Amino acid sequence: MEQLDLNELNARIPAPDAAARQASLDRWSVVAKPLKSLGALEDLVTQIAAVKAQPRFSLRRRVLAVMCADNGVIAQGVTQTDESITALVAADLAKDCSSANLMAHVAGCDVRPVDVGIKNPPLTPGIVNKSVAPGTADFTQGPAMTREQALQAVQAGIDTAAECAERGYDLLLSGEMGIGNTTTGTAVACVLLGLEPAAITGRGAGLSSAGLARKVSAIERGIALNRPDPADALDVLAKLGGLDIAAMAGLYIGGALHRLPVIIDGVISAVAALVAARLCPACCAAMLPSHMSSEPAAQKVFAALGMKPVIDAGLHLGEGTGALCLLPLLDMAMSLYDGLVFSDIGMDAYTPQA
Repeated sequence: MEQLDLNELNARIPAPDAAARQASLDRWSVVAKPLKSLGALEDLVTQIAAVKAQPRFSLRRRVLAVMCADNGVIAQGVTQTDESITALVAADLAKDCSSANLMAHVAGCDVRPVDVGIKNPPLTPGIVNKSVAPGTADFTQGPAMTREQALQAVQAGIDTAAECAERGYDLLLSGEMGIGNTTTGTAVACVLLGLEPAAITGRGAGLSSAGLARKVSAIERGIALNRPDPADALDVLAKLGGLDIAAMAGLYIGGALHRLPVIIDGVISAVAALVAARLCPACCAAMLPSHMSSEPAAQKVFAALGMKPVIDAGLHLGEGTGALCLLPLLDMAMSLYDGLVFSDIGMDAYTPQA
């Protein structure tokens, strides 16, 4: 029985605050610079104001939640490495020495690794245990997980967002670690967007041409065998997705429930955002795109979300590293938003021109 009522959750998500949005726009209109000269960064600040229902706010406390899980489809030779790397990187995240940690130091961001389905979880202090199962099954042999497991992982993400809100964080970033998750993410995207695997499947962490062919074949066989319903995002998620993707979908929903904006990382995080948008459309208002991954599915997924990421630098590291790259840009935008206005410098404000 489904215990998580997604329709009820969707109804509970607060709408963006129109008064805060307008107050933010009014603030930008008097900041001492040409109108709209920070482009999309101004839009993101105003979006955050509306989500928080606060025209003036702080972004000093931020946290990257990295959802970690293994994927059974790696049995089909779709990756360079095995599941031991998922456990290794999860441990490094907890030890504060992964790529994401090093970048987070620069960005002034905390890192919170969450085990939602590591096959052989490391006994490392600092990993939050919300494990649903020891990884998913190989979706070329049957469903990746049950519908109930998918819902449990979504709930784990919602709970993680709630915990971050309770700890007083101002901003949430989504990240993932799971060997094989470009395969699961692409499979989910193919079904939800009605696209052929060969058109949007990428090389992930550097696959050879033969490896890419195996990856495309695995996705094609998984879709043909499981016959997921494109109109039922939970069915697609359960049959082809990963526990990390499900948990990130829950992170977006939970962030929106608590007026906590969530920054989307790369293509896998974006696929999770697409799943969340199908499960609880109201949560989209709290999503902030960071970068356009070099994976071929990224443009299609962000287009479906109606989003244009600020950064386009060919990034595809994962772990939330692209989301971290957005933080310094937001900080610089906030320095102007909270800075001088025209009256401070004795100058008349710019006015909109036809």
